[in-house]
Amino acid sequence: MSKVRIAVIGAGSISEMHLKSYQNNPDAELYAICDLNEERAKAKAEKYGITRIYTDYKELLADPEVDAVSICTWNNSHAPISMAALDAGKNVLTEKPLCKTVGEALAVEEAVHRSGKTLQVGFVRRYASNTRIIKSFLENDELGEIYYAKASCIRRLGNPGGWFSDVERSGGGPLIDVGVHVIDLCWYLMGRPKVKSVSGNTYKRLGNRANVKNLAFYKAADYDSSRNTVEDMANALIRFENGASILVDVSFTLHAKEDELTVKLYGDKGGAELEPQLSIITEKHDTILNITPQINNLSFDFVAGFQDEINYFIEVCQGKKETISPVQDGVEMMKILCGIYESSEKGEEIHF
Repeated sequence: MSKVRIAVIGAGSISEMHLKSYQNNPDAELYAICDLNEERAKAKAEKYGITRIYTDYKELLADPEVDAVSICTWNNSHAPISMAALDAGKNVLTEKPLCKTVGEALAVEEAVHRSGKTLQVGFVRRYASNTRIIKSFLENDELGEIYYAKASCIRRLGNPGGWFSDVERSGGGPLIDVGVHVIDLCWYLMGRPKVKSVSGNTYKRLGNRANVKNLAFYKAADYDSSRNTVEDMANALIRFENGASILVDVSFTLHAKEDELTVKLYGDKGGAELEPQLSIITEKHDTILNITPQINNLSFDFVAGFQDEINYFIEVCQGKKETISPVQDGVEMMKILCGIYESSEKGEEIHF
């Protein structure tokens, strides 16, 4: 079978994970790259031996040799680029979130149906080894029905600035940037129940705290501390039609003692923690047991997770597999995220 010819659209920081992973896959060929900043596109092309460089994604999509695209651009461009790529007959892997609004999400879903191509949403945590392990335990009914999940992704200091802090381009702050990962992870492992209602709060109290010294944090390539129109933190209670619920809180900045990443699932036969380290809780012979699997990485391995996601996408493009993060899941996640923002704005629970 011939190699899958890949074009990467957007040459910012997250593109590096896509480019490296495609380069490591023997069935993928890095065929083209596109970025509004031609110099940045050229730099990535030189690094990865890519011969075709574009500054207009529409020109790139007109090339019939491109089989599939990775979209690594600002959130506000995910939907239009995804739809254009699908209509051009390309399979699509788009970074999360799928888009900025539920209306956009539904339009992308329609483009998938119209084109007959696959869109894989970049819910990279679904492809991680510790997620696969818990999924196998769930599929074998070791934990029973998961009826409650709790997740936190707290940064003391970590507003990346740039487009991340511009609500017009990002669609929001920590909720839509990092919250989407932990909410989706819980929801996926709970069996993807239909959302019934959300009650959420967002806060803009601290700004980006550019004044803080002696504590390093990730900054976007276009970091500008003078612009910040997104929330500092968000929390929410998400209820589902089957009676299950998720409690979540996330932040870019918060007066917290330390950063925190926790993901916990509770079932009627057992429980599981995926972060900060994988652990399974069960009961045998009237005794509660904490089980620690013997695996390479007990927490999420960023590099390995992206490699597994890209490898899976290549197999999807080859027709060997169906994606485990399809467009309809992206739509449901946008309902949840937008519902939390709407709930906070209105000060009331949002029902679906």
